[in-house]
Amino acid sequence: MSRAQTFFLRILPRAWAVSMEAESRAWMARCETCGSERSVWDLGGIRWKAAGNPRRWLGCPSCGAPTWHKLHKKGP
Repeated sequence: MSRAQTFFLRILPRAWAVSMEAESRAWMARCETCGSERSVWDLGGIRWKAAGNPRRWLGCPSCGAPTWHKLHKKGP
């Protein structure tokens, strides 16, 4: 767990912290090079009450290369 995740889990009310973690796990980062996906939460990030499908420059845990990752929310 990242420092930001630990910080916010400690200061937010329990219900908000649970909501933040659940929503961050629903947001997926897809590597545009190899196509692997991981949740934003598993990558150490937080994406809570967010909209849009931005791209982020991240190191891919699968192919090991720093590449663009497109963020998208998993459907219900």
